[in-house]
Amino acid sequence: MDLRVPEQEKAFRDEVRTFLEESLTPEIREAGKMVTSVFAPVKEAMAWQRILNDKGWAAPHWPKEFGGTGWSVTQRAIFAEELVRAETPPLVPMGLHMCGPCLIGCGTEEQQKEYLPKILNGEHFWCQGYSEPGSGSDLASLKTFAEKDGDDYIINGTKIWTTYAHYANKMFALVRTNKDGKPQQGITFLLLDMDLPGITIEPIVGLDEVTEQCQVFFDNVRVPQKNRVGAENDGWTVAKYLLTFERGGQEYAPGLNVQLEKIRLMAEKQQTVHGSLKNDPVWQHKFASVEADVLALEFTEMRIKSALSAGKDPGALSSMTKILGTELLQKVTELRIETLGAQAAIWQPQALVPGDEQPIIGPEYALTAMPHYLNSRACSIYGGSNEVQRGIIAKAVLGL
Repeated sequence: MDLRVPEQEKAFRDEVRTFLEESLTPEIREAGKMVTSVFAPVKEAMAWQRILNDKGWAAPHWPKEFGGTGWSVTQRAIFAEELVRAETPPLVPMGLHMCGPCLIGCGTEEQQKEYLPKILNGEHFWCQGYSEPGSGSDLASLKTFAEKDGDDYIINGTKIWTTYAHYANKMFALVRTNKDGKPQQGITFLLLDMDLPGITIEPIVGLDEVTEQCQVFFDNVRVPQKNRVGAENDGWTVAKYLLTFERGGQEYAPGLNVQLEKIRLMAEKQQTVHGSLKNDPVWQHKFASVEADVLALEFTEMRIKSALSAGKDPGALSSMTKILGTELLQKVTELRIETLGAQAAIWQPQALVPGDEQPIIGPEYALTAMPHYLNSRACSIYGGSNEVQRGIIAKAVLGL
């Protein structure tokens, strides 16, 4: 992998910066600035996606023939870095980073023509129907059942921790179609509309007082068999392909680098009895340790992007970056809390709402610290817990 940055890549960075400066509206900028999780307010995130799609930049990781950009690995890294530096709201990943790549790799030509353009332009807002109350990290134990009836499946069961289900108009879901044999062998991957009769959505309020997750109930929900991706009872293969993008396709390093820059500036402003906190040797040691780990993660993520761009399976690297990225995110948000001290304890959730004019208590840069810290506690669990990822690495790399 060649990491040298030629002149044309520097020109590309200038092009991206110019585009961001000209295209970001005040509302979108404000929403991005107040993000405290991997998700941004839906209205502003989708508005930003439409702007990117008009430019042809909504899905740089997709093959060019399906609407991607055809950029090099270095260009994609530059683009991701500049998005974070400009504090753009993160795009909703379920369509662009999960369902889209899955359909490109496993869907029929008819499904690709039907769904991919509408994922790009935001007409379809997807959610992921995977986890169930008794099936999280042990996903293969899922019990939501789909029974054949003519040309349809009839679904009964429930899904939980379904992010943004209360906004979505589409869901990709894993359902059980065979109760015999190994659990993984009786699972099917389906696409369905969220307004179908028999679907009930119950939002779940999180620790940070934000509603991102939902529980979804299915009561005799009828879905056409043509909405199946892959073969019946072979949905586990499709799911594993998708998880490669969910776990390895996400880039943690650009955001972590920007957060570290902000923490360094915060430390300069924090005064101790010995002067600026930035000069405190204990703080410097903590900061340098995290910074070195983030640098290692950055190169690992570039290796994954290089593999995906070449059509290769990054394998266990996806699990490695899921572990490293989420645990470093937790360390960085904790370091931010330690750096801010008592200023981080001020709880002002309403001030995070775009357009809210509530006066801010304390410095604005402290506003998102505690909500981000609390939200990041879950990142080592969702998307396949880090304990599960270590098991994958042990099996795939060490042969245990």
